[in-house]
Amino acid sequence: MSDLEQLASDAVKRALDGGATDAECTIAEGEEFSATVRMRELENLKEAGSRGAGIRVLAGKRTGSSYTSDLSREGIEKMVGAALELSKITTEDPHAGIPDQDDLGKLDTDLRLYDDAIAKIETDWKIEQARLAEATALGLDERISNSEGAGFESHLGLRAFANSRGFAGSYRTSSCGLSVTPVARQNDSMERDYWYSSSRSAAKLESAEYVGRRAAERALRRLNPRKVATQKVPVIFEPRTARSLLGDMFEAVNGSAIYRHASFLVGKLGEKIAAEGLTVIDDATIPGLFGSSPFDDEGVLARRTVVIDRGVLRSYLLNSYSARKLGLKTTGNASRGITGNAGVGPGNFYIEAGAVAPEKILGGVRNGLYVTELIGTSANAVTGDYSSGAAGLWIENGELAYPVSEITIAGNMQQMLMDLEQIGSDLEFRGSVAAPTILIREMTISGH
Repeated sequence: MSDLEQLASDAVKRALDGGATDAECTIAEGEEFSATVRMRELENLKEAGSRGAGIRVLAGKRTGSSYTSDLSREGIEKMVGAALELSKITTEDPHAGIPDQDDLGKLDTDLRLYDDAIAKIETDWKIEQARLAEATALGLDERISNSEGAGFESHLGLRAFANSRGFAGSYRTSSCGLSVTPVARQNDSMERDYWYSSSRSAAKLESAEYVGRRAAERALRRLNPRKVATQKVPVIFEPRTARSLLGDMFEAVNGSAIYRHASFLVGKLGEKIAAEGLTVIDDATIPGLFGSSPFDDEGVLARRTVVIDRGVLRSYLLNSYSARKLGLKTTGNASRGITGNAGVGPGNFYIEAGAVAPEKILGGVRNGLYVTELIGTSANAVTGDYSSGAAGLWIENGELAYPVSEITIAGNMQQMLMDLEQIGSDLEFRGSVAAPTILIREMTISGH
């Protein structure tokens, strides 16, 4: 048992000794680094460490929570005492509790969440990578005249959790990321775009030259955008914007939204809600990814959950509280910071890749929109109504013809799911939510 696990277990025991009927404690510590370069000059440099503990106690059906950054014996005692006091004055909640014993557990396989190489990277090298990414972008084309900056960041963390049902576990994490946002200018047109790479291991980070080149190419292709007339056309979402769309979908399958009747998917388990080609999975057990962990934030064993199977809604995503409210079983999707009640969060939440190359999807569209940026999205999980400012490229005869901007795309997520016509083979994970290229048969484009 690690030192932090022991500390969490001791805090739980202290709470039980103080009169709690159940308790759970989370302790986390971390080191974070970030460096920002703009126009080849170092603009910001931050290195910070943090430690904190949070406890949640139950006195019957009443709960109390408290937090401290003081991990001394006295600090933990005060934290536990404060939570116990709060539990005496809160109202009873019939669904309050911690997970059942048989739901608790942790994967004993190596999920490759920590890479010691990240801890060994020198500060100068990190800054140099940001400089190199920006310099590559600026040097690609004379029309790249400015930059909103480039950044390198890294994080090392350790998280421990214990509860009064005998569970104790901990795991280490690491991550690093590199990004750049160049600005292209031609005549009266000025456009920006970005590219980024992030990974749990140093070796899998894309090179600074690649990140810089991709960002510059994306900014250049947006120059001299046109406006288009209002019309209904097929819409292709590239992986970056498809991922944003899937994030909105997560809100609709979130157990908290379901029990509040704040989702258009309430009561739809077992029903066909999407085109047959769509399978959506939540999987916290894939090694090396950002949404992976051996257990969730309530100590429930990590798992793979098929949410939508070939168009049929098979499962919501639940923590133990939303599961109790709905009379279902937790799916191991509890998520929280250090303290308070757990919410519902994704593991690795993704659309399963299709068999079609993205170029082939593009080639099959005679006239339509290829979306590269979404701006100010409004997605109503209750009704499914969807609207977003957008920028992208117009498709003519299966090819990207010219950039477009100042448009709005609109539809309804219920219909968009049914109209999902093709799914690309280009799934890649750059975060815990991931999607390949997708084609929706028809959406409304509002232009001039």
